[in-house]
Amino acid sequence: MTKTPSPEVDLNRVAVFLRVVEAQSFTAAAEALGLPKSSVSRSVARLEESLGVQLLQRTTRALQLTEAGRVYFEEASRALSSLEQAHETLSQLDGRAQGAVRITAPVDLGAQVLAPLAARFTRRTPGITLEFVLTSKLLNLVDDGVDLAVRAGTLRDSSLISRRVNGLEPWLFASPAYVDARGTPGAVQQLADHDCVLFRPRRGHQEWVLTGPDGVSRVTARGPVAADDFMFLREAVLAGAGIGLLPALHCAQDVARGRLVRLLAAYTGPSAPLHVVWPASRHVPRRVVLVREWLVKALGAIEAADASDDRDG
Repeated sequence: MTKTPSPEVDLNRVAVFLRVVEAQSFTAAAEALGLPKSSVSRSVARLEESLGVQLLQRTTRALQLTEAGRVYFEEASRALSSLEQAHETLSQLDGRAQGAVRITAPVDLGAQVLAPLAARFTRRTPGITLEFVLTSKLLNLVDDGVDLAVRAGTLRDSSLISRRVNGLEPWLFASPAYVDARGTPGAVQQLADHDCVLFRPRRGHQEWVLTGPDGVSRVTARGPVAADDFMFLREAVLAGAGIGLLPALHCAQDVARGRLVRLLAAYTGPSAPLHVVWPASRHVPRRVVLVREWLVKALGAIEAADASDDRDG
């Protein structure tokens, strides 16, 4: 009896099929892969032809796996994951992790905090390339091919794995020139007599809620400059426009260089959580693990240094 030869496996077509299923869309898969939609559709069709089965039910509104498609997706996912792990193992035989790691983060955090940290990391870790996607949008990490994300605030996607780094604790800052011209407030209520740089005020003023030795204090802050971007507000404070209630992470280097001074050091504003997050996966490349642990440690070190400077002062 003659045995029917197995169809030749085209791993590129298999990978395209897996991405289509994960994205639930030919269009989204094409964007993630950087390919024309027609190429993605043709690749899946040729895979089905080579296997002799239909893998996907195509409708105008959605894609659905056939029973054969479901089985093939599960088996192919495991097989490609094992293959990727084998490649990763071989690439690390010399003890070094290599390759690119894509990280998304808010624009202001990327420019002020992550850029100098990244420069130091890449000097110490040759072979790893850090690719940052700075945006205010919450990207879909899987669809957009992103390995890690630094996100502020409450996490919305429960499918992601996260490590809480610290809080984006706001402190009061001013430039030395502003302090020389207007003096230093000695109490929270004196902030009402100063020019303040405001984040998203309402009708020209904003209530600042500050926690200190005596509990919670409130003051109505007013000033000539306001914006919805912390990077802009930091520049305004550096230029002497007034006192700003800004995240400590954004201003740590300016304080160290004497460009900003912290005011009313016993008081802090409401803190927002900061997380490093990544998609759930059976296999995380060693380069991603190294970058992830560096992010958690480096961001935490900034917070620890800020707290130490406060105690020393």
